[in-house]
Amino acid sequence: MGMLDNKVAIITGATSGIGARTAELFVQEGASVVFTGRRKVEGEAVAARLGAKARFIQADATAEADWQRVISETTKSFGRLDCLFNNAGGPAPTGSITTIPVDGYDAAMALLVRSVMLGMKHAAPIMMRQRSGSIINNGSIAGHLSGYSSSVIYSAAKAAVNHLTRCVAMELGEHNVRVNSVSPGAITTGILAKALGMDSGTADTSAKVAEKIGEVYAKAQPIPRAGIPDDIAQCVLWLASDRSTFVNATDIVVDGGIIGGRNYSAHQEGLKQTKAALGI
Repeated sequence: MGMLDNKVAIITGATSGIGARTAELFVQEGASVVFTGRRKVEGEAVAARLGAKARFIQADATAEADWQRVISETTKSFGRLDCLFNNAGGPAPTGSITTIPVDGYDAAMALLVRSVMLGMKHAAPIMMRQRSGSIINNGSIAGHLSGYSSSVIYSAAKAAVNHLTRCVAMELGEHNVRVNSVSPGAITTGILAKALGMDSGTADTSAKVAEKIGEVYAKAQPIPRAGIPDDIAQCVLWLASDRSTFVNATDIVVDGGIIGGRNYSAHQEGLKQTKAALGI
């Protein structure tokens, strides 16, 4: 028995990274998966790899008309919707608040926040009628504390996602529909490289890029490795399944402990330097 046998799921932004791994895991656990993304070639390649239980629909998660089409095609094919993973995302403008371009800000907020709102808006009526369903939104540790993203706009957007999740959970919970978020820490996807200016094709597909990011992230938290997409996908799987039916309005941080506090070794080194400065 799979954890998601006979369930129907929609996953956005699943042509690479966390979304693609989550789609793969959901299929392995028995779900029928409709996944979306803007990149047709990459989406069709993922669908071919995942097999008959996965279907790719090219769609822009920021566009309401595309959401209406995705929801319509999903319910027409399967008659229900059990899980929505609002995963679509990307980098936001970096640099000082004094130099943020307004069009870049608007585009980032549309991708990171509007897409989540639209997904919930159009999935909720189906789940409310069913009196069942699980919505999972992709947040970030950057939404918890400043300084954990290359972009202040990205951080603000993810804080909005985390709080929007709680607000909607309090409404939909009354209809037995759960709404939660997952906040990844330092995960080896291409988003950092894209934020720093690398083209998306190279950032998402280069093994060397993933390796280098992994090396940078490996010492960022107490757990001595970088996070990988599967770390997030496993958490999303649990939230989508019937093993978490009493979990609602919750953000689960999956970060190896990075926002738990200062690393022990670094703290001890600081004490050592303080003692030396004091002549102790």
